[in-house]
Amino acid sequence: MSILTAEQRGDLAEQMLPVAAHLAVLVHGDGGPEDVAEVLADLDDTQKNALLVVLAGLVDPEQPVGKALTWLDVTKHGALPAEAWMGQRPLREHAPEEGEELADDFVDWAAVTKFVKGFRVEVTDADFLAAVRQCAALGMTLADVNRLRGWPVNTAENWVNRLRKQHERSGRVFPSLAPPAGREFAEVEVVRMRERSAAGATDLELALSFDCDRKTVAAICRGRRYQQFGGPIREARNAKGVQASRQFMTGHSDNSQLGRKVHRVGSAA
Repeated sequence: MSILTAEQRGDLAEQMLPVAAHLAVLVHGDGGPEDVAEVLADLDDTQKNALLVVLAGLVDPEQPVGKALTWLDVTKHGALPAEAWMGQRPLREHAPEEGEELADDFVDWAAVTKFVKGFRVEVTDADFLAAVRQCAALGMTLADVNRLRGWPVNTAENWVNRLRKQHERSGRVFPSLAPPAGREFAEVEVVRMRERSAAGATDLELALSFDCDRKTVAAICRGRRYQQFGGPIREARNAKGVQASRQFMTGHSDNSQLGRKVHRVGSAA
């Protein structure tokens, strides 16, 4: 299946879904080994690989093994023939650990930006971790990431757990995905943050650089925190300008179309 495009793999998986359903029905009691062999005999290697993927997709890896195998014959005491199968650990924990090493740390920041904005984009493990850190700086949880991407429940959590295990096997520290609460900053950090903000850096960029959230960055750059430290203070938004803009948009300003019309009527009278 590796030589197929993503669209072709999707089409093939869709074609194999009725075959997977037929095979499931046979295995669950509507057929025997000969029937199963007959179904598989009509498939080439590529189709069989796709069939395996579809069958795996029909299984919930979060359910306990005992529940997944409840369709099997039970003993006269109501227990499964293989006692070990009754373990309550989910199927995921019975899967062998992957021995793959961590990929390089190169981050495609253009892909990360698209990821955070919800666009469809393929990302590497390094891109994913960088994107999750940005989402955390925005106050998002991993469940929020799933909703942003339109992923099934626990997709982001499982990806994070896999990468965490790979970091542990490689002896590397797994990066924090959530800004620490209540962090204190040195004067040099405060001044540098304010200088970078004045130079045009966004609050999100600064939050990632200084390992905090955007609200903390805004409070520091506007002088609400660390008033005793130096650095350029960001001016607050002009409330009067905002009010004037609202008046114009709602037709209550003297310069609005409604205001000018009332003025003309009054002058004519």
